Amino acid sequence: MKPNIHPDYNVVAFHDTAADSYFIIGSTIKTDRTIELEGKTYPYVPIDVSSDSHPFYTGKQKTVASDGRVAQFNRRFKNLSTAKKGE
Repeated sequence: MKPNIHPDYNVVAFHDTAADSYFIIGSTIKTDRTIELEGKTYPYVPIDVSSDSHPFYTGKQKTVASDGRVAQFNRRFKNLSTAKKGE
């Protein structure tokens, strides 16, 4: 590999602000903020969503069958399809 072309790889503390949880992960992200966790100082990066707060991973995902183009089509033409069956 060529020297001096790759970013520095450091251990960084990511803070999921929605779930108030921290992830200590290696990353090349640059930040000026720091935080002290478990007696060590890490670069600090706040994030809005992670696997701790995303509805898909937490099981709190809501599926709405009444929205969307297919549901709108079915609502609009439901009476027409039942009328033709009775002919």
